[in-house]
Amino acid sequence: MLIRDALYGEFAIDGVLEELILSKSVQRLKEIHQGGAGFLVNSRWTITRFEHSIGVMLLIRQFGGSLEEQVAGLLHDVSHTAFSHVVDVVLENEAEDYHEELFMDVIKQSSIPAILEKYGYEEENILLDPSRWSLLEQPAPALCADRIDYTLRDMYFYGHAAIEDIQKFLQDLFVFQGKLCVQTIEHAEWFVEIYYQEVLDFFLHPLNIYATSTLADVLKLALEKQILTLNDFQKTDLELLGQMRATHDQDILALLQQLHEHVEVREEQENHDIHFRNKVRLIDPAVYHQQQLWKASDLSDKVKTMNAYAMERFEQGVYVKMIKR
Repeated sequence: MLIRDALYGEFAIDGVLEELILSKSVQRLKEIHQGGAGFLVNSRWTITRFEHSIGVMLLIRQFGGSLEEQVAGLLHDVSHTAFSHVVDVVLENEAEDYHEELFMDVIKQSSIPAILEKYGYEEENILLDPSRWSLLEQPAPALCADRIDYTLRDMYFYGHAAIEDIQKFLQDLFVFQGKLCVQTIEHAEWFVEIYYQEVLDFFLHPLNIYATSTLADVLKLALEKQILTLNDFQKTDLELLGQMRATHDQDILALLQQLHEHVEVREEQENHDIHFRNKVRLIDPAVYHQQQLWKASDLSDKVKTMNAYAMERFEQGVYVKMIKR
């Protein structure tokens, strides 16, 4: 199997990785939008969990991660429910980790254990403890393949990061003591800036917040009316939408009709219709300087200022006023 990725280039993939990619569980991620409900109000917001999962696997591969860590990277989002993190809003789960709670149960009910066993692996040794994979996952605010890929992928495809700048950043990125870090403060500052464009300007975009809030209301109502169960969230985005529409429930249909590309909203604190607070997401890349690792904020006032501003934004949340639904 040959994979061509816009960010990382061309890779030949075979064996266990190829079989896992072709599995039903991973293929399902092609129909799970990474941005949750955003695609319903903006047809450009179409990055999927499949693209991101492949990207994380390739990024780990590019920086020398073991085959086992590449497997963990490929599968790390396989338990995401339909509409990704919208379910966390439905369930009022502030940690935004519902998919993580389901992870091993979803794995065990899939063909993944059999594929891994065929190649001499046990799913629990690779997947039970993601913290053992230092390239894949790191506690915030450190760099890791997961954070790097979703940031670069969204910002590139949504027109906020040039491929030339992304390539320069990737060339500056390297592994020291098992962790991803950068060699220059300039590239640390660049990534911090682009990361906050992702988690503040995109995740908290008023239109994105409107879509998330509105769809969460639809899903809550569908659960209350027993049109849906939580098990249905293991379907794809379009399957879940189709299931709700097929009931012809007028309350559900009326709410769904409010999700379209001609919605107009703006950020406005006075007389707002929605106040939304997201999970705090901060970034402070490790920089290799004078033969040791430093937090970027220890070397750059710019990073320190960006982090303080981001924290303020997260604490305040977003106030959205609906103009046209």
